Amino acid sequence: MLGSIYALIALGYTMVYGVLRLINFAHGDVYMVGAYIGLYAAQYLHLQTGEGVLTPPALLLILLIAMAGAAALGFLIERVAYRPLRRAPRLTALITAIGVSMLLEYGGQIVFTTTPRAYPQLAMAEKSRALVLRGVRIDWVDIIILIVAAVLLITLQIIVHRTRPGKAMRAVSFDREAASLMGINTDTIIALTFIIGSAFAGAAGVLVGMRSQSIEPLMGLMAGIKAFVAAVVGGIGSIPGAALGGLVMGVSEEAVHAVYPQLTDAVVFGILILILVLRPRGLLGGPAMEKV
Repeated sequence: MLGSIYALIALGYTMVYGVLRLINFAHGDVYMVGAYIGLYAAQYLHLQTGEGVLTPPALLLILLIAMAGAAALGFLIERVAYRPLRRAPRLTALITAIGVSMLLEYGGQIVFTTTPRAYPQLAMAEKSRALVLRGVRIDWVDIIILIVAAVLLITLQIIVHRTRPGKAMRAVSFDREAASLMGINTDTIIALTFIIGSAFAGAAGVLVGMRSQSIEPLMGLMAGIKAFVAAVVGGIGSIPGAALGGLVMGVSEEAVHAVYPQLTDAVVFGILILILVLRPRGLLGGPAMEKV
């Protein structure tokens, strides 16, 4: 379950890096904003039952609303913060990404307050029903998270490999200038990349809020860092690599947490160091082509 969440967030990092060679450090905070959009949608549309729980159709609706809101935020960030720096040195764009991240984090504390907010619970979880396999209890919330993550990942693969925008996205990733000469509107494709990646982060925010039943403005800080690590471990720029890296990070984190909770973060970042030393391009990263 945790690996699926990391995979959804990591997709935004890997997609943006694939087309812009930019690490969008504000992406983890888009995940946080998506969680709050889902919460406010549930409240103002009265999607919660009297006991403060969500039915599966209501969950689907707030997922779609949160994805749309996060996608709009991703588009705004790209248009206002990154597009004017398209030809600037990479360090300038990197510093801007950190600035946007801090703006969302501390602006979120002003808008949403620093107090953690209770999140609606899924009706199936509220009734304490669970699937039991050979004595292992699996909550339905976790199963739903796995299903949603799998559907979104498969949908993204279809978009990237079976549609014209996906083909254009791959062309821009390979050579932006050549793609522009072939008639591809690179600005539109880059904006589309931010929109899709942000939408996935928004979905992850809702799913995490529903499972933990609490959200706060800094929830995207560590989750964003770990998702970035997952993208690097899997091979940043590779969509299957982001999914694999997320699963590796999630499973490793939970396994270590069960035995040595105090070493969880150390092991997670230790995996990153190990991958960078032994396989710098990640588990599924391909060889880089250089012009000579």
